[in-house]
Amino acid sequence: MDVPFWVWALTVGLIVGMLVFDLVGHVRTPHAPTLRESATWSAIYVGIAVVFGLLIFWFYGAQFGGEYFAGYITEKSLSIDNLFVFVLIMASFGVPRELQQKVLLYGITFALVLRTVFILVGAAAIENFSWVFYLFGAILIYTAWAQARSGGHDDHEDFSENLLLRGARKAFPTTDEYHSDKLSVRIDGKRYITPLAIALIAIGSADILFAVDSIPAIFGLTQETYLVFAANAFSLLGLRQLFFLIDGLLDRLVYLAYGLAVILGFIGAKLVIHALHTNELPFINGGEHVTAIPEIPTWLSLTVILLTLVVTTVASLAKNRRDRAARAALAGPADDVLDPR
Repeated sequence: MDVPFWVWALTVGLIVGMLVFDLVGHVRTPHAPTLRESATWSAIYVGIAVVFGLLIFWFYGAQFGGEYFAGYITEKSLSIDNLFVFVLIMASFGVPRELQQKVLLYGITFALVLRTVFILVGAAAIENFSWVFYLFGAILIYTAWAQARSGGHDDHEDFSENLLLRGARKAFPTTDEYHSDKLSVRIDGKRYITPLAIALIAIGSADILFAVDSIPAIFGLTQETYLVFAANAFSLLGLRQLFFLIDGLLDRLVYLAYGLAVILGFIGAKLVIHALHTNELPFINGGEHVTAIPEIPTWLSLTVILLTLVVTTVASLAKNRRDRAARAALAGPADDVLDPR
C-alpha cells in the first residue's frame, strides 16, 4: 500500500483538527453533555470513520478497505470494554460529571500519542523480525483466555491504584477537593495538583495497559502502518461521546467480555498462522515456512468479528430482558403498585 506523504499529513491534520475542535467546542466550557448531544456527535464520528473507510475502498481496493474496517470495528469494540474501567475511575475519584469530558479528552489524546509510538515500534519490529508475530499471537491468546475466565467484568468492579498513580500522589501534594477544571492550584504559596489531575493520570496509565492487547490485535488484521494508525485514531476519537451515550448501558452488555475473548483468540490464532507462514525460527520446522494451514483471509476475519459482536449484543440484551421479567415476577403485584418501575 503506497501512501504518499501528503496523504499522511492530511490524515494527521484531520485527526489533530478534530481533537482541537473537541477541546474548543465541547470541553473548554465544562458541562455535562445531554444524551442527544452525545448521540449526535457519536454518529458524526462514526460517519467520518466510515467515509474514510469507503475512500480506502475507492482508492486502494477491497483488500485494504476490508482490513481497515476489520481493524476499526475491533478497536471500537475494545474501546467499549475500556469504558468499564473509565466509569470506575470516574466514580473512584468522584469526578464531577461536568468535568468528565476534559478528563476523557486529555486521556484520549495521551492514548493516541502513546499508541502512535507503539504502532511505529511494532511496525519496525515486524519489518525486521518475523518472530514478532508469534509474540503478538501469544499475547492475544492469553488476553482472550483472561477475558473468558473473568466471565464478564467482575475483575473491573474494584479499581485499585497502580504504581504510577501511587508514585504521583507521593511526588506531588494533592488537594482534597476539585477546583473547577484546573489541574493544579497555588495555595499559601505552594503548588498543589487537584484530584482532576490524578484522575487524568489514572486514565492515561490505564491506556498503557489497553494498548498491550489493542496494538497486537490490529496488527493481526493488517500490517499496513497507515491503516493501523487510522483505525486506532478514529476508534479513539469518538470515545468521549460514546462514554456519555452508553454510560448507563454498559452493565447490560454482560457477555461483551466473552465476545471480545472470541475475537482476540481468533486474531491471535490468525497471527500464529501467519507467523508459521513466514517462519524463520530454526527450532520450528528447521527454520522453513510452515504452510499446512492456509492463512485466514480478510473477508473471513471481518465476518467473524461482526458475527461475534452481533451474537454477543443480542444475547446480552436477551439476558437482561429475562432478568427483568424474573425480577418483576418475584416482586409481585403489590410491589409493582408501590414501585411502578
